[in-house]
This record gives sequence, C-alpha cells and structure tokens, in this order.
Amino acid sequence: MTEPQTTEPRTFEKTRTSETVLQRITALRAPRKLLGLELSLLLFALVVGIAAVISVDLTVVGTVTTNLLVPSIIFTAALLSLHLTVRKVAPDADPLIMPIAAFLNVVGVAMIYRIDLSRGHFGWEATSVKQLIWSAVALVGAILVLVLIRNHMVLFRYTYITGFAAVILLVLPMVPGLGREQSGAHVWVEIGPISFQPGELAKILLAIFFAGYLVRNRDSLAMVGKKVLGIRFPRARDLGPLLVFWLAAMAVLVFQRDLGTSVLYFGLFLAMIYLATGRIGWIVIGGGLFLVGGLIASQTLDYVGNRFANWLDPFADPYYASHQMLQGLFGMANGGMTGTGLGQGYPGDTPLAQSDYIIPSLAEEIGLIGIFVILAAYLLLVGRGLRIGFAGQDDFGKLLASGLAFTLAFQVFIVVGGVTRVIPLTGLTTPFLAAGGSSLVSNWIIIALLLLLSNSVRNRPKLVIRS
Repeated sequence: MTEPQTTEPRTFEKTRTSETVLQRITALRAPRKLLGLELSLLLFALVVGIAAVISVDLTVVGTVTTNLLVPSIIFTAALLSLHLTVRKVAPDADPLIMPIAAFLNVVGVAMIYRIDLSRGHFGWEATSVKQLIWSAVALVGAILVLVLIRNHMVLFRYTYITGFAAVILLVLPMVPGLGREQSGAHVWVEIGPISFQPGELAKILLAIFFAGYLVRNRDSLAMVGKKVLGIRFPRARDLGPLLVFWLAAMAVLVFQRDLGTSVLYFGLFLAMIYLATGRIGWIVIGGGLFLVGGLIASQTLDYVGNRFANWLDPFADPYYASHQMLQGLFGMANGGMTGTGLGQGYPGDTPLAQSDYIIPSLAEEIGLIGIFVILAAYLLLVGRGLRIGFAGQDDFGKLLASGLAFTLAFQVFIVVGGVTRVIPLTGLTTPFLAAGGSSLVSNWIIIALLLLLSNSVRNRPKLVIRS
C-alpha cells in the first residue's frame, strides 16, 4: 500500500517539472515569434513618416512632391536590411527597440523637411535629404556592428583599448589642420568634404571602457571606505578615477568650449559607478564636484557665464544673446496643447531649428500632446535598455546596457531641459530627431549594441538547466 503512494507523487512531480521546463523553453523562444511584431511596428513607423511628409507637402506646397522619394527608398532598404540582419544574427533581440528608434528618426526627418520648405531648400543639398542619407549610413553601421561583434563579451577584452581610442577621439578636434570650429565649439573634425563629431563615437567607447573598468575594480570601489552620517564614502586612493574624469570633463569644457558634452561624459561615469557599487557616497562626491566645476566655469569662462545669464533672465538681451531661446519659447507657446498643424507654424524663425531646437519646432506644430508622445517613446526606449541591463547574465553586459540607456536619457534630458529653461542650454543634439550625421551614426550603433545585449539576455540556456 505504501509503494504506490510514494510512486504517484513522484510521477506527478516529475510531470510538473517537465511542464515547467517546457514552459520556460517556450518563454525563452517566444521573442523569435515577436520578430513579426517588430516588422509590423517598423512598417507602422514608416507609414507615420510618409503620412507626415505628405501632410507637409499638401500644407506648404499644395501638392504631393517627390523631393524625398529616392533618399526615402534608400533609407527604407537600409532599415529593412537591419531587420533581416537582426533576424539572422540576434533572433531573440528585443522587438521594440528598433521600431522606436525608427519612429523617432522618421519624425525628425519630416520636421526637418518642413523647415527646409519654409527656407526654400530643395534637392540633394537640402538638410532633410542629407538626414535620410546619413540615416541609411547609420543603419549600415548598425548592421556592421551586429555582424562583426556577435557577442558583447568580445568588447570586455578590449576595455583599455576602447578607453584609449575614446581619448584619441576627444583630442582629435584640437589637432591643427583637422579640427574645425562651429558656433564657438571645437568639436568638429574635417577631412576633405566630410566633417564629423568624434565625440559622438567617443561616448560609446567611454561606456564600454567604464563598464569594463568598473567590473574589474568594483570590489575596491564598493566595499572599502569610512562611514560619515550613515553614508559610506570611498577611500582617497579610490577617488582617482572620479577625479580623472572630472578633470577630463572640465578639459572638454575649457578647450573645446562644449558644455553639453562635458556634462554628458561626467554624468555617464557617475551613473555607471553608482550602478556598479550601489554607494550613495559616489553620487554625493560626484555631485559636489559637478557643482564646484559648474560654479568655477560660470565665473571664469565667458561663454558658460553667458549661458547661465540667458537661462536666468532671457529677456536681458532678447535681440542677440537670448534670441534663439526666446524664439523657441514663443514657438512652443504658439503650439499650445494640440499644435498649429504640420506646415502651419513658423519653426524656421528659430535659429538652428532643425538641430539644436528641433524640440521647440515640433512642439509648435504638433503641440504638447505630440511632444508627450515623443517623450513617451524615449522613455520606453530607455526603459527597455535599463530592463536589458537589470536582466543581464554578466556584470559587464548589465553595466554596458545600463550605460548606453543612460547615455540616451542624459541627452534627452539635457536637450529638453535646456530648451524649456529647466537647466541652462548646452548645445547637444536630440537623439534620432535632430539633424546631424555623427549623432545618427552613434545612436544607431547604440541601438545595435542594445539589440545584441537583449539577444544574449533572452537566449539563456542556463535558466533551463537550473529548472
């Protein structure tokens, strides 16, 4: 009598365990079925872009034109090629990341095209055409990243090489004969007819370097130190990396006159060191260094002081120093909740409306509701990146995914905060939306890396073995 009673529960338990294993295997392979969802969302993003361009044409020109037909076909071919590459190389990648980036990209192109029409720019020299071509180049770059890297752990082996390469890229604009000044900032490199911002690629290399360095040195940075008022602060000898990157950020600010990039680099390192160690002490010290650096820069550097002055009182010099900021604010106010409609505002009145001030340009024509949709897309994109980081198998992948997500989040916050007077204006570009080839290439490479990382997170045979 006792024999069957002991056997039956074991059989039942065995069956239940088998079912659990099967469910987990199905759950792990479910993302492969979501590739159809990714394609559907990509097509939806393209339809949104086409509809926006047609709306601009009908409103401004009065008829549908073919101004963007050829570059749009090139861009669409590159985007679908990236989708097919993901199917082959990273079939378990997050299906929402690429469509969100594509949506932001096409919305930006439509707005840039609208500004081109208001200024009478047509043909292959128009900024919107260049934006589509650069978008296609960026998508090809993303494809190369997926094909050549395959496994993100390869990057861990080259931690210090990527750090050295990032330093070289940061120094390039200061090399005589290569660097070019634009709008007072020394962040451009010009080689023949091609000009680019090496700092855009440097931010990716720095994220890789930070992730590798912090994984290797996390114990000494996290476990040692004295407690003051309940907060454990690091030892003086461990403050070296923080001080080095604080000085590097200040050097970018002083020599390249680029406030936004210096804030981005230092903020990225501070966020990643906190994620790696979990110590509030790093945030306190880093925040203190940031405030001290900002105070010194505002008092000693004229262009930083002017930005602070314009931020505090934009009406002090409305026809010169604060003209751009005020035009952007007036444009956003003119848009209201629902906007004037695509093609019915005056975004071209704002200097650099297609790049630094593309958010106010969009706010004027699609309103606060439209801007909320765009910010929600950014929030979802950053959230997916952080989710990849928190679910990662290895410490390097966790830190890298989180660092890349923070890079996008910092950029959006710095830009949107600047044009709305939450913080002083810095001059960074809005990811995927603003005109700029260097920014597009670097941000699509970030998307490719996030796709690789999400593929490694979802394709985890170890979970099945543990079951």
